[in-house]
Amino acid sequence: MSSKALDQFLNENLNDLKERGLYNEIDPVESPNGPVIKIGGKELVNLSSNNYLGLATNERLKEAAVEAVKEWGVGAGAVRTINGTLALHTRLEEKIAKFKSTEAAIAFQSGFNCNMGAISAVMNKHDAILSDELNHASIIDGCRLSKAKIIRFNHSDMEDLRQKAKEAKESGQYNKIMVITDGVFSMDGDVAKLPEIVEIAEEFDLITYVDDAHGSGVLGKGAGTVKHFGLSDRVDMQMGTLSKAIGVVGGYVAGKQNLVDWLKVAARPFLFSTSLTPADVTACTEALNILMESTELHDRLWENGNYLKKGLKELGFDIGDSETPITPCIIGEEKTTQKFSKRLYEEGVYAKSIVFPTVPRGTGRVRNMPTAAHTKEMLDRAIAIYEKVGKEMGII
Repeated sequence: MSSKALDQFLNENLNDLKERGLYNEIDPVESPNGPVIKIGGKELVNLSSNNYLGLATNERLKEAAVEAVKEWGVGAGAVRTINGTLALHTRLEEKIAKFKSTEAAIAFQSGFNCNMGAISAVMNKHDAILSDELNHASIIDGCRLSKAKIIRFNHSDMEDLRQKAKEAKESGQYNKIMVITDGVFSMDGDVAKLPEIVEIAEEFDLITYVDDAHGSGVLGKGAGTVKHFGLSDRVDMQMGTLSKAIGVVGGYVAGKQNLVDWLKVAARPFLFSTSLTPADVTACTEALNILMESTELHDRLWENGNYLKKGLKELGFDIGDSETPITPCIIGEEKTTQKFSKRLYEEGVYAKSIVFPTVPRGTGRVRNMPTAAHTKEMLDRAIAIYEKVGKEMGII
C-alpha cells in the first residue's frame, strides 16, 4: 500500500501546476530529432531542439558510432578512475582542449554533471560565488552544492557585479571568490559581457567560470563565446555540453592542466558515474572534427536564425533582444503562452512553450531554435503558421 502522505503531496501539487498553466506535457517523438519531426503521427516543423548544427542525425557521426560499437562494445564498463577510461576518452579530451584553445579538458556524462561536479570541486563554505541572476538551473544547483556564499548580481549588469565583487573582496570573509555566467543565455539568446566580466575578475582576483552550453558551436566560428571575445587565455574554467551543437550527449570542462588534474580526483560525478559510452565518445570526436574542418554548418545556422528572426519581427512578434539564433517569441501570461504553443502544434509547428520556473513569471515565451538543417521552405512554412495563429489569438 502506498504512502497517503506521498499521494496527497503529489496530487495537490500536480493539480496546482495544471490549474496555473505550469504543467509540462512531454510529447514522445516518433522520428529522429531532425528539422522535421513526427509526433502523434503528425509531421511538424521542429523549432524546439538544441540540435543547432543538425549533427544529431549526421551520417558521419552515425557511421563513426556504429564502428565504435563494433570495435569497443556498447558500454565503457566502469567509472573513469578504475578502468573506464578508454583510449577513446583521452582522444576526445585532447580534441576538446584543441577546439577550445586550452591546455586540457575533462569529459563528463552531461552538462548538468559538469556544473554539479566542477563548481563544488573548486569552491567550498569558505568561499563566495558571484552568479548572474539568469544563470542556468545546473549552475544554481552546483553553487548550492558547494556550500559557498552565493551572491546574485543583476543580469549582465556590470556596475552591480563590480560593486558586489568589491564588497566581497574587501570584506575579507572569503578565501576564494568566483564569478560565474552563462556564455549565451538559453531563454533570451543574449550573450554575456565577457570582456567586462574578465576585467572585473582580474581587478579583484576572481576565478572566472563560463558555462558555454549554448555558445559552443554557435559563437566564435564554433569554438564558443570565450573564443568569440578572444579570451581563451584569460578565463579559468570553460564548461560546455556535447549534446547541443555537438549533437550527442555529455559535457566537458576546459582549462589549465592543473585544473583538469584536480577535477579528475575531486569532481564527484566524474568519480562515481560510469564513463560515456564508446559510441557517444567517438561520435563527439567526429563532430568536433567536422567543426574544426569547416564553418559551413555554423554559417548556415546563423543564416537560418537571421531569416526566422526577420520574418517573425516583421509580423510584429516580440522576439526580445536575442544576439544568437535562439529566437524567443515572448507572449507573457502562462496559459496564453501554452495555448499559443498548442495552436502552433495543431497547425504544423513544434515550438514548445517555456513558462515559470524556467523563466520569470509573466514572461512566458515560445522558444524557437532554427538549425543548420532547416531549409528556407521549412522556415517559410513556420512563419506562415505563426502569422495565422498570432492573428487568430490577437497577439499580432
